[in-house]
Amino acid sequence: MNKLPKAGLNILLFLQVNGNSSLASLAGSLLVSISEVMESVACMEVEQEKFMDIGCYFYRISPVIMELQTTENTPKNAKEILTSLSQSINLAKEHVESCPKWKQPVADVELRSITAQVERAVKDMGECLCLIPSSTFEGEEYVEVAVRSLSEEMQNFHFEVRQPQQLESQMISAVEQPKKEFMKTDSDLYSVTVEVSTENSQVLSMPIEILKRTSQNSQRKSGNARRYLTELSQVAQYLEPLYETFFCPLTKEIMDDPVTIETGITYERKAIIEWFELSESPDDICCPITGKKLTSRVLSTNVALKTTIDEWKERNEAARIKVARAALSLASSDSMVKEALRDLHRICQAKPFNKIQVCDAGVLPLLAKFLEYKDGSVRCATLELLRQLAEEDEAKDMISQILDISTLIKMLSSSLQAVRHATLIFLLELSRSQVLGEKIGSAAGAILMLIRIRYNHNTDPFASEKAHEILKNLGKCPDNIKRMAESGCLEPLLNHLIEGSEEMQMEMASYLGEVVLGHDSKTYVAERASPCLIKMVQSGNSLVRRAAFQALAEISSYHPNARILVEAGIVHIMADEMFTRTIYNEPMNSKKEAAAILANILESGVDHGGLQVNTHGHTMSSDYVVYGIIYMLKNSSPDELNINLIRILMCLSESPKSTTTVVSVIKETEASYTLVELLNNPHEELSVAAIKLLIKLSPYIGHTLAERLCRTRGLPENLIEIPTQPNHITEKQAVSAKLLAKIPHQNLTLNLVLLNKNVVPGILQTINLIQRSGTRSSRYANAYLEGLVGILVRFTTTLYETQILFLARTHNFTQVFTELLVKTSSDEVQRLSAIGLENLSSESTHLSKPPQIKKTKFVKLLYLPKSLSVGSSKSKNILLCPVHRGVCSSESTFCLVHAKAVERLLACLDHENAGVVEAALAAICTLLDDKVDVDSSVSLLGEAHAIKHVLNAVKEHKQEGLWQKSFWVIDKFLLKGGDKSASDISQDRLFPATLISAFHHGDGNTRQMAEKILRHLNKMPNVSTTNYYTL
Repeated sequence: MNKLPKAGLNILLFLQVNGNSSLASLAGSLLVSISEVMESVACMEVEQEKFMDIGCYFYRISPVIMELQTTENTPKNAKEILTSLSQSINLAKEHVESCPKWKQPVADVELRSITAQVERAVKDMGECLCLIPSSTFEGEEYVEVAVRSLSEEMQNFHFEVRQPQQLESQMISAVEQPKKEFMKTDSDLYSVTVEVSTENSQVLSMPIEILKRTSQNSQRKSGNARRYLTELSQVAQYLEPLYETFFCPLTKEIMDDPVTIETGITYERKAIIEWFELSESPDDICCPITGKKLTSRVLSTNVALKTTIDEWKERNEAARIKVARAALSLASSDSMVKEALRDLHRICQAKPFNKIQVCDAGVLPLLAKFLEYKDGSVRCATLELLRQLAEEDEAKDMISQILDISTLIKMLSSSLQAVRHATLIFLLELSRSQVLGEKIGSAAGAILMLIRIRYNHNTDPFASEKAHEILKNLGKCPDNIKRMAESGCLEPLLNHLIEGSEEMQMEMASYLGEVVLGHDSKTYVAERASPCLIKMVQSGNSLVRRAAFQALAEISSYHPNARILVEAGIVHIMADEMFTRTIYNEPMNSKKEAAAILANILESGVDHGGLQVNTHGHTMSSDYVVYGIIYMLKNSSPDELNINLIRILMCLSESPKSTTTVVSVIKETEASYTLVELLNNPHEELSVAAIKLLIKLSPYIGHTLAERLCRTRGLPENLIEIPTQPNHITEKQAVSAKLLAKIPHQNLTLNLVLLNKNVVPGILQTINLIQRSGTRSSRYANAYLEGLVGILVRFTTTLYETQILFLARTHNFTQVFTELLVKTSSDEVQRLSAIGLENLSSESTHLSKPPQIKKTKFVKLLYLPKSLSVGSSKSKNILLCPVHRGVCSSESTFCLVHAKAVERLLACLDHENAGVVEAALAAICTLLDDKVDVDSSVSLLGEAHAIKHVLNAVKEHKQEGLWQKSFWVIDKFLLKGGDKSASDISQDRLFPATLISAFHHGDGNTRQMAEKILRHLNKMPNVSTTNYYTL
């Protein structure tokens, strides 16, 4: 049985391979010209029938042109043929368009001239078809006969112009007799003798009707405009005639199962059986056509006719495919496209092989274009046809080469539900192929969109179900499993991890270690995957173990997962990996990963004292663990491992009990040398971790660390690295400065080393630089500034050393700290500045001396009143400090009064940070010490309304140290401030309540202070005994 030759998968791909891009361009322009000629012909009123014949010829030649450009055996003279056809078509187009349309009058001479030229063009086109060699048809007899027959018809075409009266009469006759016979000249190619059906001649004249509708559609854009086509299948039938014997006399449709009854008439089996069943009595059954009474109900299959019909259908389907392809190429209207898609759908439904025929005919590239068509119903029809084609595996391969999956993914966001549903159904069919499944998964946003649709079940249950099925198919590809996990769908990954083979488990664990999960997802993964991953860690396969460690490190990095991991037994396993586990007497290289996981768990805040690490009762805070960690640190472990070991030690240093163990082991093993040496390690993360640990340990081994720093090459000066720009400050610089600020300030050795390294000028320069930069500084700028100020404060604790005293005077530390009180946004800097001022002010009484007056015989000794100046013989005034009763200055004696620091310290008493308030109070207390003139100090502070600030501070804060300092200051004012101070204090209505609270709940010293003030205020009876207390 003959078949039409197969076209390439894609016209463009075929032409690129064969270098026929010019051929494709020429053929495309020919098809456009044909469409334009058909539209013009449909508008003709004069000689309508003849012009319609011309339109039919143009329509029938379109498949031939497409066959020429797509056949695998393109003739050598194809370009010559198409060029000649182009000239003829353009000539016909020119003359048809020049012919008056509708009922416009036309001269007989002019009409004859136009028709003669059109006739010549049609004949030339017929001659061009003769030039096609037989090899082009690849032995397909039917195709060659059909083309030769068309060529002969066109060469014999004659355009006879009738008189106007004859034309009018013919038009009327055509209206009255719609079923005019149409004789076909095609040769009979069938093995059975049949006659051309006259009843179906209307079907054969369908191109004329199409042309009329084309004209009307081109003129009308409104809703009542007629459709371009009614049935493209009927158009295709024009390429090969229908025969009367094909049609069932009852259904008037082509038969699928023709059977013959005893009268010799053939019917559709189903139709004649239904006819028999309609008869009331079996004996009264007669033939529907002849009316002859039947004696038998026997039905005989008409094998010859059935075979003929089947062969005709096959050839007809091939022709219909080409016509539909031509219609899709032209796409003159929505109706034309829809009809073509529907006919292709029916063709594909007929039998599976037709789907391959449709793909081979080059339809797929056209369908890909219609996915972006403006009309939603066209897109739906296109998607349904593509789904139908994709049912064949071979068609799936073709689709994968042509279709852009990203276009389908965009369609999932369509505002039309029908388009979304059709897209999902098509994607479901494609996802059944592993190759296409991987292609779908790799499309940008595809899996994320499908997951979103899947979980919108309440909004669209159908779409949710289809998306779920698609994702299930996509999950067969490992890469898609990873993509799903990244998009929040973890079920496929976890299922494969828990239930898969060892190789699959390893791959899934690797994905878990790479995928960045959200917090909720991490918790869910920890609950599902932890037991499996812990079991994988104990495997003998090093690759499996590495993947499991990587996944557990990622899971444990989310602190809320610590409890889940602990309950799964991970601590014991990780400790075993760090300290004891061996395989074949070879240590496993997993200490780094195990230490990282343990550090993650401990940093979450779990009670490490209750975490068992072995069956001997050892816990994470026992000396067994600390000794093991210190041993590894001292034995040159890899930097990554050392970082995690230090992280564990830092966590253990959070509680007093375990801190005692850590400090004890470090002292015993002299591990402080190792820790200090790590400060110079080129691995910055490691050196930062070591510095942070030393900061935590500095309250316990601070002097030891100071000694180690002073004996280590490059230290401590390398810890103070001056940045060139404030926005270049690193974390290491910040924590290094903090370490020097935290080591006990009174360590004279370290202070002298820092002095001799001349670090102070650089520190002061950097402080000014950071203050000027404001918000443009680094994220570590504040921490760095606090460390630098802390280093300056440490010098104020050893002012008894002359070199350091000279340093403080040279750089006017009093003025530096006074300015820092107000020129910073850091509470810690303010607190440290107040402490520095306290330390400096404590030395003022020793440094402030009375003026030395030279006595002469002409001048009598005069006793100067306090706070007045002393005149010399040269009338030169020398100012005396009213507080320190001597000559003072902020630079030489560190006097707070001369530095104008009092007002700023009092302003700090209104600070919300209790540490800042207490430090400022401590500095103010130095002005009320017994070594100074308390009366003058009280008077000076009273003028600055100090008591008001103190009362506010004592009411706002409840800290014991702050209360004691505040009560001490208030007591001084009650003793030395006179009635005004007593009145100011007693008139504060809330202060007594604070005193009573301190009296009931404070410690012994605080209670005594509160009691004495209450007696001053007559809130308690006086007793004969005197209570003594100290600040």
